Amino acid sequence: MKIFIIFLFVSCAHHTEYPEHWWDGVAKSELKWWEISPDSADEDAVVLSKRNELGILSNFAATPFEFNGEFFPNVEAFWQSLKYPENENDPRFKRAIWPFTRSEVKKMNGFAAKDAGDKASKIMKELGINYVTYKGEKMDYRVKVKGAHYSLIKSVMSEKWLQNPKVQEVLEKTRGLKLLPDHHVGKDAPPAWRYYEIWMELRDSLPDTLPELESAQ
Repeated sequence: MKIFIIFLFVSCAHHTEYPEHWWDGVAKSELKWWEISPDSADEDAVVLSKRNELGILSNFAATPFEFNGEFFPNVEAFWQSLKYPENENDPRFKRAIWPFTRSEVKKMNGFAAKDAGDKASKIMKELGINYVTYKGEKMDYRVKVKGAHYSLIKSVMSEKWLQNPKVQEVLEKTRGLKLLPDHHVGKDAPPAWRYYEIWMELRDSLPDTLPELESAQ
């Protein structure tokens, strides 16, 4: 009995430095079909649930930023826009009827952008295309290596971090924890899709604070 009590104390004590609600359970009947409950994480990990402030780290979160002179309301809008033809001179433009223009997708909220991207993915599959583009550069899309697409997405997420003090604050609070997705991700998912792992890389490599941004608030 004494051994059990000591083990329980140590297990619970690990969370004392973090907000307890990060591990709140959600009834199965309330979970969305894609969702993973926060209480499924081990004591040294945390689910980036959209049900609490950790959701700001999601690509869907409304975290406006500029990237190479263009404005984006969220990372998802940037990501999904890459699947669409850049202009009428793009070889993909005349090969299919695209439901949106790239410019339209760039302005969408996260879930709308995801829906637009799903439609584009279907067209890409029909055309036998496994690439996206940015400023005319072709990048392999579904790949197992950290290629050009991965580097681009990581740069965009870095700008989201740099330009949003709240993102900086939340990410900093997760130090010491393994970050997990709040939705199911396939074992063979490309590195660029594993946003939670990219956040851990950024968290461990970027400076803890940005004085110039903090003073401007």
